[in-house]
Amino acid sequence: MLRIMVVSLALWCGAALAESRPNILLIMADDLGFSDLGSYGGEIDTPNLDELAEQGLRMSSFYTAPTCSPTRSMVMTGTDNHLVGLGTMEEVLPFLPALQGRPGYEGHLNGRGHSLAALLREAGYNTYLSGKWHLGRAPEQDPLQLGFDRAFALLDGGASHFQPVPGSQVRVEKPTYREDGRTVEVEGTFFSSDFYTDKLIGYLEEGRASGKPFFAWAAYTAPHWPLHAPADYIAKYQGRYDAGYEAIREQRLARLRDSGLFPGGVSAAKPAQVPSPLWDQLSEQERALQARKMEVYAAMVDHLDMNIGRLLDYLKRSNQYDNTLILFVSDNGAAGEDHARGYSPGDALTDDSLANIGRRGSNINYGFRWAEVSATPFSLVKGTTGEGGISSPAIVKLPAALQGLAAGQIVHETGRVDDLLPTFLDLAGIADPGDRFAGERKQPITGISLLPAWLGQSLQRSRPLAGEMFGQTYIRIDDWKLRAASVPDSSPASLSAPRQGQLFNLRQDRGETRDLSGEFPHKVAELKQAWEQYARWAGLPEAD
Repeated sequence: MLRIMVVSLALWCGAALAESRPNILLIMADDLGFSDLGSYGGEIDTPNLDELAEQGLRMSSFYTAPTCSPTRSMVMTGTDNHLVGLGTMEEVLPFLPALQGRPGYEGHLNGRGHSLAALLREAGYNTYLSGKWHLGRAPEQDPLQLGFDRAFALLDGGASHFQPVPGSQVRVEKPTYREDGRTVEVEGTFFSSDFYTDKLIGYLEEGRASGKPFFAWAAYTAPHWPLHAPADYIAKYQGRYDAGYEAIREQRLARLRDSGLFPGGVSAAKPAQVPSPLWDQLSEQERALQARKMEVYAAMVDHLDMNIGRLLDYLKRSNQYDNTLILFVSDNGAAGEDHARGYSPGDALTDDSLANIGRRGSNINYGFRWAEVSATPFSLVKGTTGEGGISSPAIVKLPAALQGLAAGQIVHETGRVDDLLPTFLDLAGIADPGDRFAGERKQPITGISLLPAWLGQSLQRSRPLAGEMFGQTYIRIDDWKLRAASVPDSSPASLSAPRQGQLFNLRQDRGETRDLSGEFPHKVAELKQAWEQYARWAGLPEAD
């Protein structure tokens, strides 16, 4: 009887939405950890996102790819990243000669998949992007060529959040920005989150007179390295992290256990065995440095939340808020790699002194141990297939026609970023395009609509959730997950090194603390067989 009522409500809401198609606002943070937001157990001040969670719903099990550009490719195409060009990242292809020239491993969108923006624009939507693109640099890979009406795009994977320092040879100080297909420079007052918000509000206001619904992607680069934030936000967090990694993690874990996100309880993964020292192994000087890094990181997240509040206030002032689906996610888990040492080391113009951390010209990331805190209660971090690498907060505010069905609730169904495209089409009443668009063959959409889950129904998948990046793998069927994951050591060899498989029951153990492979060999065999089928379908080298 309840299922019939839910379906009836969905049909009624679909009819209501058809009369006035909803706007869609996708807000994406960059390298945000699962437990950084207040509504997900964090101590960082995020009042706007927390209010959005109270008015809408939270998902407790929402997956991304292990890293950023593969996630973005799945958002854009609604299918597996290995099929559409992001089987690995452009930045690591030089270290993986065996993958160079292999279909699906171009390091940019290869044109074989659908485009979310193109599908929505064809259906009458205005389409906008402001922020990180990271899906290709060639003219044919520009956002405007893939369906966006207006776009201010950072083409790189990371950049200084301030105006770049002139003359610096640091990679993040030499970004490429493009607006509507033309390369542009940013001015001296530039700060990423402020600027991207201003741009997007400008695009939305410009298009409002058309009367069309909009799809807008606010693709923020905070809190991605380098750690930068306005001085007043940094000052707000002074002393907040002097207690150290373990103490902050325990505080987050306690709040998570009371949050309702893990109704069966949760045990946190133990700190990984990596060269990064624990708090009690640091000198006073080292503790001061590490605390400052986390103060700046928290300031970045707080400042990001403020800008998200500006976006939401604009929608309310312009009477567009009620008819807008708003979805907030991160592009992957918390980042523990030391980019500032390897990928983009500093130069003579870099000032990483304690007093300058977080300011223009600094080039600092917060390191593996703080990333573990951000990933609480999960195992491992970005770049891995541990839950800490692929789990994101997900906050949903439904349009007014659907409002009240899920206000304040927590959805425990599992979703993933390739589900967003079919969800947006479902909400907008747009038919699945199948394997063709504009006369060209396309990889069919393989994600599923999450709208039933947001209305209280169960999701039905025809495929298991599976993925791979840098030789790290996972496959999940129901509550069972088989993974081969480890902490990368930043060497080229680690990008394709074989790893030992581990089996976890995620209903009982989201922290991945107990490997059950020895107790359930038949389940390991079942998941391995399903993995082999996935590898062949996705065109992974190991299936050759």
